[in-house]
Amino acid sequence: MGFGDLRSAAGLQVLNDFLADKSYIEGYVPSQADIAVFEAIAAPPPADLFHALRWYNHIKSYEKQKASLPGVKKALGKYGPADVEDTTGAATDSKDDDDIDLFGSDDEEESEEAKKLREERLAQYESKKSKKPAVVAKSSILLDVKPWDDETDMAKLEECVRSIQVDGLVWGSSKLVPVGYGIKKLQIQCVVEDDKVGTDMLEERITAFENYVQSMDVAAFNKI
Repeated sequence: MGFGDLRSAAGLQVLNDFLADKSYIEGYVPSQADIAVFEAIAAPPPADLFHALRWYNHIKSYEKQKASLPGVKKALGKYGPADVEDTTGAATDSKDDDDIDLFGSDDEEESEEAKKLREERLAQYESKKSKKPAVVAKSSILLDVKPWDDETDMAKLEECVRSIQVDGLVWGSSKLVPVGYGIKKLQIQCVVEDDKVGTDMLEERITAFENYVQSMDVAAFNKI
């Protein structure tokens, strides 16, 4: 398992493809798995790798809370596609122009040719980034919201859930689904902008209505 070399363009492409249908490296909430991969990346992914860039910016917002995120940080070879080997940090220096560090070099004797090529590529990257429209990554989420018992006012419970109004969140259709013993759960659809709304925030807001809500689960999660 792995992403190849996360300090290379090829490694970032593998990460971008991996995150095309995922919000996080593992599970539905940020964890130490995200921190392990985040810390292995030298700089923000380029704008054309928008899945990786969206994830990078989202995990960066947890910088002050990263120590408190769940899970145990493991080696990079424990994450990512099963058919890719982790080589981050193992790559050796190459004379191939494609391996020139676009973000700067510690070599005090950088050749004029390498310096010129690096500046040209940086200029091309900035030009491409400025012309490309921003892509808003969205996800469709189906939530199961469970009441305490069969006497819970489900209309009021749904009203509480829909009262949560934040930028990047749109509520959709809903229905009551029997779970047994006369108890029904609320199953409700929503669409979120990944950079603005996460499942952890939704759970925190919904379960705050503790007079009506016992728990919240993610029944389905799909990228749009």
